Amino acid sequence: MGNPGDRYSATRHNVGFRTLDVLAARFRRSFKKPFLKNYLFTQVDLGADRMFLVKPLTFMNNSGDIFPEILKRTGAGLESILVVCDTMDLTVGQCRVKRSGSAAGQKGLASIIRRLGRQDFPRLYIGIGRPIHRDDVVRYVLSAAKGKEAVALEESVYRAAEAVVQLQKEGLEKVMNVFNRRAEGD
Repeated sequence: MGNPGDRYSATRHNVGFRTLDVLAARFRRSFKKPFLKNYLFTQVDLGADRMFLVKPLTFMNNSGDIFPEILKRTGAGLESILVVCDTMDLTVGQCRVKRSGSAAGQKGLASIIRRLGRQDFPRLYIGIGRPIHRDDVVRYVLSAAKGKEAVALEESVYRAAEAVVQLQKEGLEKVMNVFNRRAEGD
């Protein structure tokens, strides 16, 4: 998940989009906007498997709006999607894969849950930490990290992309066991 446009590309809120950009580059794919659709889309063929990378153009808080169309277009079931998003509940650069869960205050996830009517879909969280002052949340998530924090976030984007690739090969349970254990030592 993320927000469309150059203005938001380097923000903390867009670590999900940046993870998809890393994956697209790794597989030499580029995103295209289907005619009259609110998302960018590309497909990666991995032998007998396919991976669809999708970036909603609806802005973060309305990310769920595209899910009925995407599930129909790809023929994917809810169990085979993976939402990649930021979270303030993990320290900067820490990543965690979860089988399901609540929105936990993340408005983009809340939008997806609302549109799907359920919350039992996998997600990959990338930690962005919390602002010093609670009143600064919007400014914080919509700003770019600096210095060591920026380096930690960029490294986590690459780790998240690797987790997505491993998920395709190994399955959710194994990736959670390996990736989440490694995340605790971050």
